[in-house]
Amino acid sequence: MVNRLQTLFNPLNAVQSFWKYRELIWELTKREIKKQYQGSYFGFVWTLIVPLMMLLIYTFVFSIVFQARWSGSAENTPPQDFALILFAGLTPFNVFSAVVNQSPGLIINVPNYVKKVIFPLEILPVVILGSALFTSVIYVGLILIGNLILYHAVPASILLLPLAYLPLIFLTLGLSWFLSSLGVFIRDIGQAVVVVVQVLFFTTPIFYPITSVPEGLRAILRINPLTDIVNFFRHTLLLNQPVDWFAWGRLTLLTIIFALLGYVWFMKTKKGFADVL
Repeated sequence: MVNRLQTLFNPLNAVQSFWKYRELIWELTKREIKKQYQGSYFGFVWTLIVPLMMLLIYTFVFSIVFQARWSGSAENTPPQDFALILFAGLTPFNVFSAVVNQSPGLIINVPNYVKKVIFPLEILPVVILGSALFTSVIYVGLILIGNLILYHAVPASILLLPLAYLPLIFLTLGLSWFLSSLGVFIRDIGQAVVVVVQVLFFTTPIFYPITSVPEGLRAILRINPLTDIVNFFRHTLLLNQPVDWFAWGRLTLLTIIFALLGYVWFMKTKKGFADVL
């Protein structure tokens, strides 16, 4: 028992396992991406249409109707600048929400994988994360195009973007392993997750800078790891500002530990999936 736990808690074993199934992960990820647009008339174009339409709506409501200001200046933030700032915040959050909302039903939607074949169920969260990351790369491309159109330049800090992705990846994977396992045993968890994600949507500084929040409430918002993740993305994609490396290192370490705990939990509980399904 002790040796089994030591093996599970060894991150190198987890990495080796995913490397072993890398071709399967790749094929399932491609299938997941294609499945989103299979049978639709516009197909892949929906990847661009949906975020752009939502971006226009959010920009109109917050920048024009509410006349929201991003900085502390008295002047309103131009709508085009507000749109890019908003899009940079939505990019990591959309990855998080897409994976987390799917996770509770991830195992119960594939009972054949559980009962009839020997299948590495632990790779399923990696697959849906890969699909969400693919979409986010398209969002990043749109932001860079916006930079070129508005400012005729791309910030050099874009080279640090892969580092901004790391805590997002580990946080999302950890949650997905926890939720996909719990979803087998507690079917109502899917409804609860949808509500929590909506709460996080408005308590993460996507539509506003954290500096606009009263001082006494900022500590509460900083408990949310997405707060720092969104800021990392904005700094690298738009603001061309140095990243707070201490905050990044602390958050990355914590999310790595969280992902490992989620993986261990999933591997310990998956032997009971067949009995429930």
